Formats: sequence, structure tokens, C-alpha cells
Amino acid sequence: MDTEQSGEGRAGEGRAGGFPPSQGRAAITDAGASGSQIEGKPSGVASTWNERTGSNPPDELRGTRNTWGLEPGMGASSRFWKRAPERDVQRQADTAMGSERNNYTLKVFAGRSSRELALRVMDYIGQPLGQARTTVFPDGEILVKLEDDVRGRDCFVILSTCEPVNENLFELLVFIDCLRRASAARVTVVLPYFGYARQDRKDEGRVPITAKLVANLITAAGADRVLAVDLHAAQIQGFFDLPVDHLSATPVFVKYFNSIRNELGELCLVSPDVGNLKVAEGMQELLGAEHLAFINKKRLSGSLVKTGLIVGEVRDKTVLMFDDMISTAGTVYEAAKVVMDHGAKRVIAAATHGVLVGPAIERLSSEVFSQVVLTNTVAIGPRIKPIEHKLKMLCVGELLGEAITRIHTNESLSKLFEDTAGTKR
Repeated sequence: MDTEQSGEGRAGEGRAGGFPPSQGRAAITDAGASGSQIEGKPSGVASTWNERTGSNPPDELRGTRNTWGLEPGMGASSRFWKRAPERDVQRQADTAMGSERNNYTLKVFAGRSSRELALRVMDYIGQPLGQARTTVFPDGEILVKLEDDVRGRDCFVILSTCEPVNENLFELLVFIDCLRRASAARVTVVLPYFGYARQDRKDEGRVPITAKLVANLITAAGADRVLAVDLHAAQIQGFFDLPVDHLSATPVFVKYFNSIRNELGELCLVSPDVGNLKVAEGMQELLGAEHLAFINKKRLSGSLVKTGLIVGEVRDKTVLMFDDMISTAGTVYEAAKVVMDHGAKRVIAAATHGVLVGPAIERLSSEVFSQVVLTNTVAIGPRIKPIEHKLKMLCVGELLGEAITRIHTNESLSKLFEDTAGTKR
């Protein structure tokens, strides 16, 4: 094969149809939109378009030519071919069949803790969920086996690191490593709920910042980016040495509460602590609530909270308390008792993540709450039976599905950040 070609006299000669240069000068002809042949293949825009899309090219592309020029740069025997961007037929054909190609390269998997949510996400995207099997050995070791081919695919793993936190976290790390070793082109970790998020600072001596440690583990395992929903604190995004897209579930709540706005009557948004005041203020504006209040609190332990004074007027009003998570329900329970003591008509507790551990169910079943509104970022299961008569579950599947689609197609996520109440500080 003739590998050394002179650059003189080659500009204007081209390679049509997107086929690689071969067979020296004999294989490279000045091919127009029709008539030329390369090793028996019709050249030109029309033939390439037909091969790639199965349809005729649009009128504006007929008669054009895919021009390739030879550029010197690495010595006489090491020249390379450069395709003219304005006449890149492959790029235009890929655009025409972009939806089909994108669907082919996208692959979404789910860990055991988030399978139901992942199925809702895939209902929105319109594709089946990727097949994988997680096995737990008798000694507690975890094995993840992919049942689908992921070589060169854009892969997403949906997995909430909820209870049991350590087991789910390690499953996520094994999942990432499995995808990497299976030659996935990109691995995006989707964290509907990020465990260890509350350990985000040193509030006393000789304690770790475990949220940063977990971020390091996810990075070291081989993730390329992270998609999260309502992190406990906005600064956790900076713990990752990866691109992080931080979504808010606010639009899901706003849609629901606006649908029952007339039933709520005179509404007061109450922040159960000072750190969540910004979010409460944002929700007040989005829902058109008349009043805003907050309660000063002091956390004595992981499950014990001491509430202080209430700032704002709640008498004869429907109180809506909105937080990023309800764990033991200590904060929201004590705050609800305070506002009821100050004459509130009823209390609605809303949170993105229903962690619901320890005495949470018992506290939420108390008569001080008329309704509890949660999303499905955390799978709750049958333990919610005592509060199912007052529980409203909202789905973030559409929100995550839209975000995954936009990330996969390299579109902006800015639209998803509109009409949100911000994040907790």
C-alpha cells in the first residue's frame, strides 16, 4: 500500500462518502455528489446519507461534496487526513438519526435500593432498564454482574445510599467498577438520596467529614459525573472532584400543592430550623403563601432536638413545613407541636427524602400532623402502614428522566433549575 503521498496537488481532491482513504492515489478520486466510485461503492453525499439514515438527503445537501484535504505536519511519511467541518456528511447524517443513535448508546442501571424509582425514570425516557444482577455472598461480599453489553455506552447508575447505608454505598462502588471494567464510555452516578450528607463539617474536635470521604470513594471507583437530588447542604457539591448536577425536587412539590391550593386556605410556610429558611422563603413565593415563619432549634443528639422560639404568625393558618429530609422526625415533630401550641389550624410536613428511621413513624402518626408529603427518592416499604392514611407520595421519576436525557445528549440542565426554592445551607 502506498502510504507516502505528496501534499502537492491534493487540496481539492477528496474522499467521498465517509470511507477511509486507502489504496493510495487510485482509491482517492475527486468525487462529486454522484458518478464516482471507490472500490465499487458509490460516493458523494447522497450515497453516504442513504447508507446512514436509509432515506434520501434533503435538497440543500444534493450536489455537495464531502471534501478531505491532506495537511502536512508530522513529516513526509506521516501526513494525516482532515475533514472539512462545513462538509462533514457523517455529522449531518448522525444528526438526522440522532434520536435513534442516542437511544442506542444510553444505558441506565439501578441498584437494589432504587429499582422502583428507576423503572419510573425509564417509563419517562421510553427505554427498558438495563439488566444487572447483584449477589450477596454468605459472608456479606457483594458481586455485581452486568447482563447487558455496555462497551462504548453512556451509562447511568441510579442508587440511593439509604438504609442499609454501608451496604448500598458499597454496591454503588462495585457497580461503578464493574461498568468501568466492562468498557463503558462514561459512568454517571445518580444519587436520588446521598447518605452521609449530614457529616459535612467538623462541628467538634476529633470527628471526620465523612461526606467528603464518600465523595472521594465515588471518584476513585471511576465515576465521571454525579447527578444528585436535594443534598443536605449545597456545599457538598464541592466535595466531588467531578461535575455535579444538583437538582431540586421543589417543582414536584409545587405542582402538587398548587393542585390543592384552594383547600389549603390561608397558608404559612414554616422553616423548622434557621438553615432551611431560604428554602421556605422560596416555597412561599412559588405557592403564593401569605405568611412565613421559622423556629429556632438546637440539636442535642442524632435523634433528640430542642426547639426554641417561633418567629412569625401562625394562628388560624395552615402550616406547611418543608425540609430536605425526615430522618427520625425529631425536628419536624417538635416544630409541629410548637406551631400547634401557637394556634395553627393544621400542619403539613413535606420532605424530599423520607429516611424514616427510629421513632419517625410513631412521631409522624401523631395527631399534630394532618398530612405527610414525601417523594420516592428513598424506598420506604411496608413500614409506612401506620401513616398511609395521611401519606402522599410524589414521584421524581420525570425530573430524573429529563435530567438523564439532557446529560446524555449534552443539553443544558438550566431549565430544570427554574422555579425552584433553592437548597438548604
